Order: sequence, then structure tokens, then C-alpha cells
Amino acid sequence: MKKVSVEEAVGQPLCHDITAMVPGFKGALFHRGQVITEEDVETLLNIGKKHIFVGEPEPGMLHEEDCARRLAAMISEGLTVEVSNQAAPDGLPSGGVHFEGPSEGKILMISDRKGMLRVDTGLLNEVNSIGDITIATLPDHYRVEAGDRLASMRIVPLFTEEKQIRKAEELCREKALIDLLPYRERKVGVIVTGSEIFSGRTKDRFEPVVRKKLAYYPGEILEVKICDDDRGMILDAARELMDRGADFLIFTGGMSVDPDDLTPGAIKELGAEIIRYGVPAQPGNMTLVAYLDNSKPAGSPRSSGGSSADEIPILGVPGAAIHLPTTIFDVLLPQIYTGLRLTGEDLRRLADGGLCQLCEACHYPNCTFGRY
Repeated sequence: MKKVSVEEAVGQPLCHDITAMVPGFKGALFHRGQVITEEDVETLLNIGKKHIFVGEPEPGMLHEEDCARRLAAMISEGLTVEVSNQAAPDGLPSGGVHFEGPSEGKILMISDRKGMLRVDTGLLNEVNSIGDITIATLPDHYRVEAGDRLASMRIVPLFTEEKQIRKAEELCREKALIDLLPYRERKVGVIVTGSEIFSGRTKDRFEPVVRKKLAYYPGEILEVKICDDDRGMILDAARELMDRGADFLIFTGGMSVDPDDLTPGAIKELGAEIIRYGVPAQPGNMTLVAYLDNSKPAGSPRSSGGSSADEIPILGVPGAAIHLPTTIFDVLLPQIYTGLRLTGEDLRRLADGGLCQLCEACHYPNCTFGRY
């Protein structure tokens, strides 16, 4: 590879794309491998190119496009499930994503379906610390739609040492850098607690909210049960729903700190492990997250039609979900539907970005709220 004047480059192939920004156009005006002609000289000078690179890279060096392909292949190897019907360029495997490019030296990772993006942020920092490699992604735990750009990968210079790419590949050999997790079907049981609702004095407003939110995810709501402020009734409702196959329970009502609020106690008495009651995020501060080991029946016997999962996730949802368009309830649902277990660390990490700005028009998830 050598740097020559554009006049000297006539008749020789470019070894890199040349990008131009002119009114109405931004992109690669000249492409790698394109042979420069006499007519091209004036165009190159007009976009500020007096010199260009021609020829092949030195031994041990890789071109930016070859680096981008290697980085895309590295990421592809960590994808969980191959569900995409869209062919990936250059034979790259697909796990609900496809890759576009290289263009201008970079490759984009695009989602083929909705799901939750996982990014190993520590590993991403390691890879981006190697030297010339730059990989940018959407945030970890981000809820994505089909067609969303998930990541972009490239090197900053035109060429880099192959050993840098090999180092990145070695780091990502045992761990997935980026993954797109699909949502699994769930059978949901919803329990609304409150004497004022049970008696008919007040109309329940949670059912239409939860039905609208869960319609986004695969599966069904088995039933919405209304219970009095009676721990036995709450427990019986939960056990009946699980006997019918519920593999996700949502409770609302009785979730504040009032002495007569029975829901958290009922969840504990059900035999669930409470991961956290009260999260460092608003709105939804009084959210409860728990898991019930479904392999150890609690209370009445379970039928064979119950969930095949070992654990049933349980969310206790405070009243904010009724009044506001987005709360921590919305943030936690994607992970519940991927089947990943929420941890205490996950919930503690909600604090950074856990304060909703209560925008007049809600833009979630395209905002700062709910990063963890």
C-alpha cells in the first residue's frame, strides 16, 4: 500500500472507500477496488482529496472492511438463537439479527424481530480498549423492535494490525459480547387486591392497563382475579391460577407501606423468595420482585398442566402503573418475558437512570429512564 497523488493514481485500484458530503448526498463516492480514471481526478480534487492510497496492505495488517467482517463474525458466534429468515452477508450466522455492510468501513447489526438486547458492558469496554477497534451498541437491557440498529463495528484507521482483531476474538470466545433475546410465551395470572374494588364501591382500573401492556408480549392472561383485603383469599387466588398453568403472577393493590397492606406478606407466605421490595426508581418505587420455586409445591397441589419452568416470576405492582404511562413495571417486563432471572444487583442498578423525567409526551424506551 502506498500514498500517491490523485494524478499518479490513474489506472490503479483504490484500497479504501472515499466518502463525500455534497448537497443531497453523503456516502462512499468511490469504493475499494475501484480503478481510478482520468475523469475521476477532477472529482477527487473537488472533494478535497489530493492524495489517496492504492495497493495492498503490508503483511500483518488488515483493511477496515476485513476487520469489520471479523468483528461481525465474532459477535455472531455469541448469539443465542438462530431464528432469522433473512440471509446475512458473507455467510454470517443470524440469531434474530442480520448485518449490513461493510459501508464506509463499518458493519451495522440490525434486529429482525422484537426482543431484549443484552450487552456485556465490561467485555465491551475491554474490546474497545484494545486500540483501533470501536464497537458502539444500544444500552444493555434495551427493548428493541424489528429494524432497529443494535450495534456498529469498525476500526478507526484505514488499516490495523491483525493481532488487535485476534485479541478481540479471543476475549469474546467464552462470552457473548452482544445478544438479542427472544420473548417466550407466558400464561399470566393477575390478582387485584382491595376491599373497595372487591365490594364494587370502586371500579378496577388496573385490568385495562395490564392487558394493554401485556398484549405486546407473547402468551395470554388466564384471568384477572379481584380479591378482598384478605390474605387467605389472595393466597387461594394465586394457587388456583398456578394450578391452571400460570407461569407469571402479577399482584397489584396493597403494595404501599400501610400496616393493613397484605399483598407483600401474602406473596411471602406463598413460599416465594422476595428479591427486593422497593426499588431505587420512580415511578414504581414500591415494586416487589419475587420468584416462586414451582418444583416445590406450596399450599394446595399443582396440576400437571402447570408451568414447566422451575420458577414463577412474581411482580407486585404499585398504583403508579395505573396513573402514568411508564413505570418500572414496563422496564422489568422485557426481562421477565425473556426468562432471565432478575437479581438484586439488577434492581440496584436501576438507580442510575431510575428517575423518570415525566415528559409531557412519553418517549420510552428512547429516553434515560430504566437503564440497568
